[in-house]
Amino acid sequence: MEATNTSMKGWRQENTTNSLSDVHSSVHVPIGAGFFKTLRAYAGPGLMVAVGYMDPGNWATDIAGGARYGYKLLSVVLISNLFAILLQHLALKLGIATGRDLAQACRDNFSRPVAVGLWLLAEVAIAATDLAEVIGSAIALNLLFGLPLTIGILLTALDVLLLLYLQNKGFQLLERVVASLIFLIVGCFGYELLVSRPDIASVASGLIPRTEVITNPGMLYIAIGILGATVMPHNLYLHSSIVQTRDFGRTDTGRQSAIKFATIDSTVSLFLAFFINAAILILSASAFHFSGNQQVADITDAHRLLDPILGVKLAGILFAVALLASGQNSTLTGTLAGQIVMEGFVNLRVKPWLRRLITRLVAIVPALVVAILYGEHGTSELLVFSQVILSLQLSFAVVPLVSFTNNKAKMGRFVNPSWIKWLSWVVAVLIIGLNGYLLWDTVLKMVR
Repeated sequence: MEATNTSMKGWRQENTTNSLSDVHSSVHVPIGAGFFKTLRAYAGPGLMVAVGYMDPGNWATDIAGGARYGYKLLSVVLISNLFAILLQHLALKLGIATGRDLAQACRDNFSRPVAVGLWLLAEVAIAATDLAEVIGSAIALNLLFGLPLTIGILLTALDVLLLLYLQNKGFQLLERVVASLIFLIVGCFGYELLVSRPDIASVASGLIPRTEVITNPGMLYIAIGILGATVMPHNLYLHSSIVQTRDFGRTDTGRQSAIKFATIDSTVSLFLAFFINAAILILSASAFHFSGNQQVADITDAHRLLDPILGVKLAGILFAVALLASGQNSTLTGTLAGQIVMEGFVNLRVKPWLRRLITRLVAIVPALVVAILYGEHGTSELLVFSQVILSLQLSFAVVPLVSFTNNKAKMGRFVNPSWIKWLSWVVAVLIIGLNGYLLWDTVLKMVR
């Protein structure tokens, strides 16, 4: 079978089922079409991955960074985005070149106890991601409609019905819904930037890295928080799978073309995510830092202060709309990631609605308990804690990914060139080190 050609000689294939088999190769790719028609066929997976870089878990660090330090941490947002572009490129290349998603690749390469352990860690990370979406969506519903957080958390369970409907209508419809919500977020923050009137020269200056980020302890802590949320573990599993929904030729030539167009799709989409994260930080800097409200670090406080500080009525509403869109988008992609890791690591298949319900309940229960006992402040702290959990799991996804794509026996002609091999390990070690530092510091603070 041509799908298992020379690029797969190094794999021990215990699981020969295609990743996301119900939608595998379901999206038509025209043969011999022009550049833009072909690119259009590949557009979509990048936007679904970009969702993870603008989810509610990222908002708090961007708000805090802008409020406290103005535009100075924009360079950190940019560098983190470049890291993401590299690692997501490796994920899509793994999926296209080998026909295995990252979870399947781990199962093929490691012993069963190790694969099961990695699966459990991935499930914890997905639950933590879903927890951030639940809290973010509940906060958005509270800001928009005044619903108590407990009611908002319970309402988030209804998105199971939306997901089931979209899955039954085809994968591209799901991609279009995600894309529509992303462009809604872009539109909201485009308006926010217009009314906040940031200083363009200062914004451009903020994109230049500075030593102050390292020498200032407070700035360094927030910078690590931004970098620590750079790569969501579930996005690496997700991307390596959904690129295989395209019906490209399973030959070396077809794979080479698929990698090229999927990389363009991914890179452009992640720059959209960069715009949104940068916009949150720029808005926070323009509205809060330069107006004397430098201690704003909470989503609710940011929403409450936007209208009076900017002198407009729509800023706070659009901020909350963007937050709700962000939370709902992330639930859709998180569900797919859950299906991918469950099937890939342990070949365990359950009905999509049951998988979604289990994941959602794991997130809802702790969020509901904290909301009832501790209210708004408690849910904000839980949001931060969910990011710490993600930081802990990240290395268990990044290290196998870099290792596999650097291995010629596994990747064949698609193995990383030498400069990417070295760069990918440098980025992996840096991200792991920063996440480890952030985790250690957070644990120390909790103990004290």
